[in-house]
Amino acid sequence: MRRRHRITIIGAGMTGATAAQWCAAAELADVVLYDVVPGLARGKALDLYEATPLLPADARVFGTEHWDDTAGSDVVVITAGARRRPGHSRTELLAVNARVVGEVARQAAAASPDAVFIVLTNPVDVMAYVAMRATGLPPQRVVGQAGVLDTTRFRAFVAAELDVSVEDVRALVIGGHGDGMVPLVRLAQVGGVPLTTLLEAPAVERLVARTRTGGAEIMELLKPTTAYCAPGAALTEMIAAVLRDKGRVLPAPAYLRGEYGLHGLYTGVPIILGAEGVRRVVELPLEPQERAAFLDSAAEVRAAMAQLPRDLWARTDADGMASGGRV
Repeated sequence: MRRRHRITIIGAGMTGATAAQWCAAAELADVVLYDVVPGLARGKALDLYEATPLLPADARVFGTEHWDDTAGSDVVVITAGARRRPGHSRTELLAVNARVVGEVARQAAAASPDAVFIVLTNPVDVMAYVAMRATGLPPQRVVGQAGVLDTTRFRAFVAAELDVSVEDVRALVIGGHGDGMVPLVRLAQVGGVPLTTLLEAPAVERLVARTRTGGAEIMELLKPTTAYCAPGAALTEMIAAVLRDKGRVLPAPAYLRGEYGLHGLYTGVPIILGAEGVRRVVELPLEPQERAAFLDSAAEVRAAMAQLPRDLWARTDADGMASGGRV
């Protein structure tokens, strides 16, 4: 009998549960929801599985509070952590989420040593680094999820502004997942037509600014919940690239070892993503202004990394883990 693919999603909050729903609906694999809150993952998984005959989707979905149930996963997604609140930056979540991500990454890697890990928990560029260090996995098998989300937000805003199909908008956002992210306006196109020929500069800058604060805009509207539909869909896009070995060219926080002149950190760059994780980091020729903005964003990530607790690589206590990552 052919082995069925398995996805483990750590954190059964809104983002984790929504990603599970997208994955099951696409029949990507069987899905395991894990959460420390008794009954939460099992309840949401059961509710989702009961919907599969109506989708229809032949995917098994179940929840657990036990790491043994996650064993043998092909992809592990980390969404667990304290949630971002209105007025708080993603970086303010750093200390508590570093301990959470470090602990759950270690446990998940012990159960699924051959998995590709996708990290969503904020600040995601730093948390991807934490997961890589905590698991001891090769850097190409640990990647963050941010660039796909930031890019899809930019595409959606452009489509709405021009009243065109979202399918015809192509864009790319690089850099850290924060206010310093870098939408590459020069490369954005609508049906092959450069965006800058369709919109005046002030309108483009307004859309860029809205992209950078896209998560905060939703958070202010939903208080205290944050975005979960688009983050869940972005995760699913990356999971599909891994499980189907598609070799997708996607923007994501990846570990840099000299690319773009940077070493030893995760930040958003175009990657080729397949079954083994990050096949390659794609180096773009950046204009001077783009490069300066990208390096400024990377410097913010580096500064956040410097704030990691010094004892982080000792075994940590995850008893205070909250459910669900927040973007």
